[in-house]
Amino acid sequence: MAGPLKGIRIIEFAGIGPGPFCGMMLADHGAEVIRIDRPGGFMDPRDPLSRNRTSIALDMKNPDAVQIARDLCKSADGIIEGYRPGVMERLGLGPDVLLADNPRLIYGRMTGWGQFGPYAQAAGHDINYIALSGVLHGIGRAGEKPVPPVNYVGDFGGGGLMLAFGMASALVHAARTGEGQVIDCAMTDGSALLAGMTWGFKAMGRLKDEAGVNLLDGAAHFYDSYVCADGKFISIGSIEPQFYALLREKTGLADDPDFDAQLDPSKWPVLKDKLTALFKTRTRDEWCAIMEMTDVCFAPILSLGEAPQHPHNVARETFLKVGGAVQPAPAPRYSATVNDTPRAAPAVGADGDAVLAGLGYDASKIAALRDGGAVR
Repeated sequence: MAGPLKGIRIIEFAGIGPGPFCGMMLADHGAEVIRIDRPGGFMDPRDPLSRNRTSIALDMKNPDAVQIARDLCKSADGIIEGYRPGVMERLGLGPDVLLADNPRLIYGRMTGWGQFGPYAQAAGHDINYIALSGVLHGIGRAGEKPVPPVNYVGDFGGGGLMLAFGMASALVHAARTGEGQVIDCAMTDGSALLAGMTWGFKAMGRLKDEAGVNLLDGAAHFYDSYVCADGKFISIGSIEPQFYALLREKTGLADDPDFDAQLDPSKWPVLKDKLTALFKTRTRDEWCAIMEMTDVCFAPILSLGEAPQHPHNVARETFLKVGGAVQPAPAPRYSATVNDTPRAAPAVGADGDAVLAGLGYDASKIAALRDGGAVR
């Protein structure tokens, strides 16, 4: 694959969610990502998280398979794994072993709670990690229970993307110094960091520690979603005075004195009721004709089926087809090291012989490893 990480080799121990997302990010941007899969596993060619991989299926209960994994890590710049703390050590593939084999290795560890701490060995999911970091508490409507933001904040923003950034940073350090290291990437830590601006607002007294009562969480009438006459939705983000003035102009509210109190939270419920009633008088397309591509800070709220068809996304090729399915394109973009079009995920183990040959294993040894069940 082309991209700024071309020439970097990453070994990915197969997992779910944030680990594969990190592997996708590194592969999208040019790294060679060899995925060690479990025998009998499955990668769907329609799944973006599994694209751009090379796959070898190893039975890690077999000592020969463990040795293959170790040899792969000797040849690599980095590895990523998403097991509970201690699992890799019990396999004989912990950081002490692999960094002794390869002192330049970047050992990326992806967990929910982190490698240490009271919760470290407990099971969990995105909702739990962002609950403990304080993030989930602030997502939802006033007076109602918190609403999980799918699994975008913990698994992907605070997890996979954070680990990808950590891997890239550590790879730069290794290139300069020859020194490898271990990255302890915890979704609790990462999701807390994503809320950095919120913590800043709280410290400055500009935010209440409640959901649905603040400027950016749906309390303000000028920063929220609204339903239209056809049951579809629009988004309004008219924060700055000039944008708010344009919102009033486009909605015919320029002369309504109630809307002069933009930043008075005590007035927000009444003003929101007025906007709610107003936006229900036209369809989403009619509001688009009035406000789209203006400085109102407006956009239609598109479904997953609609988003790839929007002219802006079409112009930027934000979505593309891979493996017969629509997927988000690699991001961000580069002027010099342009990323390739992604390849669909391979069948699990499809590249085993080629991977082993690349390590210098001859045909007879490869056949013996397959006969012995180490490689499937």
